[in-house]
Amino acid sequence: MSGRLAFVGLGNMGGGMAARLLAQGFELTVHNRTPEKAAPLAAGGAVVADSPEAAVAGVGTVLISLADEHAVEEVLFGRIVPALAPGSVVVDTSTVSPGYAVEAAGRLAEAGLRRVEACVVGNPLQAREGQLRVYVSGPEADVAEVRPILDAIGSEVVPTGPFGTATTVKLIFNLLLGAQVASLAEAVGYGVTAGLDRDQLLQAVAASGFSSVVMRFRAELMRAGRYQPAFFRSVLMEKDLRLAVAAARDNGVDLPVLESVRAAFASVVAAGDGDKDAAVVIEHTKH
Repeated sequence: MSGRLAFVGLGNMGGGMAARLLAQGFELTVHNRTPEKAAPLAAGGAVVADSPEAAVAGVGTVLISLADEHAVEEVLFGRIVPALAPGSVVVDTSTVSPGYAVEAAGRLAEAGLRRVEACVVGNPLQAREGQLRVYVSGPEADVAEVRPILDAIGSEVVPTGPFGTATTVKLIFNLLLGAQVASLAEAVGYGVTAGLDRDQLLQAVAASGFSSVVMRFRAELMRAGRYQPAFFRSVLMEKDLRLAVAAARDNGVDLPVLESVRAAFASVVAAGDGDKDAAVVIEHTKH
């Protein structure tokens, strides 16, 4: 596809995706609430706008990567939508609830705009390398129109069905992520109280058949005590777990184990470690 794109929301994942698009030759205008996060992209050739409205002016395709539904309301519906020309496409990579995803698509349609739900799975390093898995919902024609963008940021692009289904897939993955990280922290905490060396135990678990890519990665962060910069902030982990548990309940499914995991991350956030990587949960586990 040709033409300039706008990218609004340059956090860990958004910044990584924007950097990847620049590296793949896309022309970008970018905006972030904290301007310093746009500096590396400016050095790579992006145009930095001082507002969401300025970023999307004259642009037909907009990507957003925002922290939560409140941010989507404020930035997308409060500032971007009024500045977009009818027919423009919003590629939304924000993690929200499935119900909100459906509602957002309907509201954009009423405004004469199109929404492609593009939920990404991976970490900021994978975002920069174009190695994300991208789960997409939306009309086939709209997805096809932005497919070059999706192919640039992802090694795999998977259609999931109507609006809300891509979000559901993303939340399921984050349920599994949170459960693995919290269970690793609790198991190691027990081992330490029983007299085992924490570093040796983390290394043993990471090298075992019970491990996973997630466990190995978080075990190393735990062993090194390296929680910043965060690959996945604890406050976002709690938010995603909360959305998933609530969405499951709306479908008549209780998730008691995962609700306890959500509560563990809520404690991490309440203790002031919300901006640290989810691996920091081990520091809040008795050991």
